[in-house]
Amino acid sequence: MIDVFAPYRMFNQTLRTGMMVWDVQVVMTLRMMGLAGAWSMPPGEAVRMVTEKPPAFAQAFAAWQKAMVSGRGIEAAGNAFSAPLSRKARGNRRRLTRVKTRTLGSK
Repeated sequence: MIDVFAPYRMFNQTLRTGMMVWDVQVVMTLRMMGLAGAWSMPPGEAVRMVTEKPPAFAQAFAAWQKAMVSGRGIEAAGNAFSAPLSRKARGNRRRLTRVKTRTLGSK
């Protein structure tokens, strides 16, 4: 039987991955600007950007492994892996873009 929704699912997964990559790029840019003093960052952001990654990737790997062991297929496993990372990146982007901006040289 032909799966007529396969192109839609592939397109949907591509869009979600693209949105995650966009969120990650924005977060990286804002954090680098914050470390350089051009963007106002919350206190402890430098530590947070290092300590949040291992738990997020562990959660993503556990979701991927659960999907693979349960036989849901590679597509579901990929979605399961990217979902926690996407949520974390989106949350970081929202949190960092709420911070007031400042100009170079101002305190």
